[in-house]
Amino acid sequence: MTTPRPTLGVAMVLASAVLFAVNGTVSKLVLRAGLDVPQLTLLRAAGAFTGLLVLSLVLRPGARRLRVTPGQLPLLIGYGLAGFFAVPMLYFVAISRLPVGIGLLFEYTAPLLVALWARFGQRHRVRPRLWAGLMLSLVGLGCVAEVWGELKLDGLGVLAGLGAAVFLAVYYVLGAHGTARRDTLSLCTWAFGASAVAGLLTRAVTGGTGGWEPLAADTDGGVPVALLCGYAVLLGSVAPYLLVAGAMRHLPATSVGILGMAEPVLASAVAWFVIGAGERLNTAQLAGGLLVLVGVALAETARIAPARPTAPPRAGPPRPRRTPSPSRTEPAGAARSAAGTAG
Repeated sequence: MTTPRPTLGVAMVLASAVLFAVNGTVSKLVLRAGLDVPQLTLLRAAGAFTGLLVLSLVLRPGARRLRVTPGQLPLLIGYGLAGFFAVPMLYFVAISRLPVGIGLLFEYTAPLLVALWARFGQRHRVRPRLWAGLMLSLVGLGCVAEVWGELKLDGLGVLAGLGAAVFLAVYYVLGAHGTARRDTLSLCTWAFGASAVAGLLTRAVTGGTGGWEPLAADTDGGVPVALLCGYAVLLGSVAPYLLVAGAMRHLPATSVGILGMAEPVLASAVAWFVIGAGERLNTAQLAGGLLVLVGVALAETARIAPARPTAPPRAGPPRPRRTPSPSRTEPAGAARSAAGTAG
């Protein structure tokens, strides 16, 4: 059993946040170069599925890790479609119409939705600070959108960001069930596989609006688009997912979620530095973003885990105890914090 090392866990979460944050700018540059949103979603999913499939086969116990029973198919398909297809698809739509940091802020309200689901859908007890977190997040989003004046944000981009938050919340809820039944690596492998199939079907149904010629081109800054796509697959998907999964061995899921909120801040800074003034946030939007993150942190820590039922005492004479053999447990969650799937 792995001995928890909190410092290593913090480093892994922050490293994943950096990779995801850079991926937001990389994805926006790829979209500007000519690939459309369905193409980028398909490319990212197919590439990540291939990489994780190879990794799953190389690591022991090999192919046995990838076995799927019929009863697991609905969960794997739903998990993949929600978190690995719908979330990035809507996120790419959002950042194509909004600054990267603002698109991520809307998506980062997902933990708040999960907390509300725990309260009203699962009837779990929550701490009162959930409502303070909800209020702060709503006020913060209002500041980001500058609702007191002429609305400056693209309406479709805002709806896409909020839609990504809804599907990310579904991804979190399904991920809690998925990790109880499968190891993290195989769960993510098949989830990316479901996303890749969905991308292929979407492209077949719509007929595809564009070709793949942009992959052979360069961006306005002279960077090969194929190189950026390689980053989106390897360092923007595979590596950060594995880092988050590894961090779950050393930190509680709540801590991983809160540390992961560095991503919107880093993403805004990277986008402003690389893309320019169009990604700059004004004072009101920066203040609103801070309120959103504080509100999400309050909601993230508001849930109270349900008490486990205690077994009744056994009748009869006590039995001799046997020393249990150490067992390896999987991390308690495959999902990236608020963000992740997206970035």
